[in-house]
Amino acid sequence: MSDAHAHGTNDSTETAQDPIRGEARGTAPVALSVLDLANVGVGHTATDALRASTETARLAESRGFTRYWVAEHHSMPGVASSSPAVILAHLAAHTRRIRLGSGGVMLPNHAPLVIAEQFGTLEALAPGRIDLGLGRAPGTDGATAAALRRSDKLREGADEFPQQLAELIRFLDDDFPDGHRYARIHAVPGPVQGGDGGRPPVWLLGSSGFSAQLAGQLGLPFAFAHHFSSANTIPALDLYRETFRPSAVLDEPYALIGAAALAADDEKEARRQVLTGALSMLRLRTGRPGLIPTPEEAEAYTFSAVERDFVDGWLGNVVHGTPDAVRDGLDALAKRTGANELMITANAHTPSARVHSYELIADAYTLPDQP
Repeated sequence: MSDAHAHGTNDSTETAQDPIRGEARGTAPVALSVLDLANVGVGHTATDALRASTETARLAESRGFTRYWVAEHHSMPGVASSSPAVILAHLAAHTRRIRLGSGGVMLPNHAPLVIAEQFGTLEALAPGRIDLGLGRAPGTDGATAAALRRSDKLREGADEFPQQLAELIRFLDDDFPDGHRYARIHAVPGPVQGGDGGRPPVWLLGSSGFSAQLAGQLGLPFAFAHHFSSANTIPALDLYRETFRPSAVLDEPYALIGAAALAADDEKEARRQVLTGALSMLRLRTGRPGLIPTPEEAEAYTFSAVERDFVDGWLGNVVHGTPDAVRDGLDALAKRTGANELMITANAHTPSARVHSYELIADAYTLPDQP
């Protein structure tokens, strides 16, 4: 399985030289990026959420964040990011420099050829700016996953992930060996059309050790979902580093972690905002997904003892508070995990709260304004 073309090339001076390794800017200890779930709050629409995603991507670009990823989720009213490739095409048309990617595409939900075509198209639209992050979870409940995959054999889909990944990379590189049943099939746009042969770098995403070990064995960059699986972060990163084998893509491990963080002008307001995300997650985990509640609704909600334990545990993993407090929390997280890059996600009821949070975090790190 070759990944030799993962770096790609691009003549534009507006893109980062290295498509994988992010650059720490300002006073940040590591590169900082943004993960967007396109949250839809009560009183808002998917249109509002996606417009806010465009605004946030442009802000992230202008303030020097490294990359902007969108996630694949399904059948969740409070999340409008069911189709990453479509959203990324729109964001590519409204930005010039920042890397855009999937955090991630849930590969077992799709035919590898389809993903190769979608991301080949994105690479043609925004050369040198596209990341292809891949996960093996469905990004939804079992019934919805069965509808997506037109099969009830969900366990088999996850188990076949390494094979699907190998097939996808073959399509991206257009290098199936002679005699293979797919040797005469080409993902278009792609290398078959000539040009510099560049294509999106592949990242593996995970919340456990499976993808960590696979990423290490293949020498691929690894992104861990610390924002919802914090207990597994250190073990997964250790496993990734222990199993890492140098490749044509990377000569040493490169680990990114997703971090839930929200900054506000004062601690009380930050707490109000993050409580909305905690209540939304509680409802999702108990089979009651819906729009992100308002701060007033979250504050008025009567939590049972079990629910309060869940919410307290969830909020304990969200870095929130004043800009200085969030900066200190993120610095500590980077030091504790040894991550090469932090990808910040802010879940709140209103788009304005999320945008303001990223502005405050950029200010706290004195990230330089980009032209």
